Amino acid sequence: MAGAKVTIYQVAARAGVSPATVSRVLNGARVSEESERLVRAAAEELAFTPDRTARRLRRQYSEVIALIIPDIENPFFTALARGVENRASAAGYSVVLCNTDDDPARESTYIDIALADHMAGVILAPADEASDVSRLVARKRPVVAVDRSLNRDDVDAVTVDNRAGGLSAARSLYAAGFTRVACITGPSTVETAQLRMEGWRQAERRHGGAGGDELLRYADYRVDGGRAAMAELLALPEPPDAAVVANNLMAAGALDALYDVGLTPARFGLAVFGDLPHASFSRQGIRVVDLPARELGEAAANLLLDRIAGDDGPARTVVLHTDRRLESR
Repeated sequence: MAGAKVTIYQVAARAGVSPATVSRVLNGARVSEESERLVRAAAEELAFTPDRTARRLRRQYSEVIALIIPDIENPFFTALARGVENRASAAGYSVVLCNTDDDPARESTYIDIALADHMAGVILAPADEASDVSRLVARKRPVVAVDRSLNRDDVDAVTVDNRAGGLSAARSLYAAGFTRVACITGPSTVETAQLRMEGWRQAERRHGGAGGDELLRYADYRVDGGRAAMAELLALPEPPDAAVVANNLMAAGALDALYDVGLTPARFGLAVFGDLPHASFSRQGIRVVDLPARELGEAAANLLLDRIAGDDGPARTVVLHTDRRLESR
């Protein structure tokens, strides 16, 4: 089509859809497969090229998304970031990765930067239960919580069923014949840590466990924390014979503590959330709750792209199931 620049209205007319549908397709938001096919076919026929500069000026934000996570060294968050980047890139957005080290002050700084730099939206794995996104909401900047939700009903969230994962992990150890099952979980202020612990607690009660809080340790979701927590448990007058460990980095530290006293997962039961981060560790005998990290990232990006494209419906929460590889390996 020669002459004046083709507009989305012309593309919409050719495709037989609304201009809003064309905009959603161009912004990577979800539409029906048939609508997307019609829009892309019409755009190709008309040699339509989106005016990205005009779009940025009209919306007054850049085509950049902030992904704020607590621990860039954890392979779980690396895989989650890959899922976000895959979807964002396909929709024409770049992703800026921000690492908070679970520090609410750093998290707050990154939120301020996202606002100051007019980023299109924010995907946030909250540092703790006090994480504050009110500035984003007040400025009507799209924000999605991922892995850990926020204590508010006006923000989208994507999580996994952590309580069910904790229950299944503990039950697998009891089913294998272990009788004194401990739990090493993350900080008490972090939602995932509490929910995974609650699943363990539910299983303990069902199986008549007598350890109670004596067998519960809160740590920092990192290797050293897992090592210290396991060493404390092993030093009890009546130590556990198995443990649920609420993330992969703590499990690496817990294994170090077991090896230090000559124990292995073949003798001491271990159920872990997420694959162990180091190839040097043998997986034999370890039960693993597989976390759909990349799928979490993709789902969070989908929600954010919908909001960027203009979806102003009620906040949504997406809960993904864990894939439970809980047989002894």
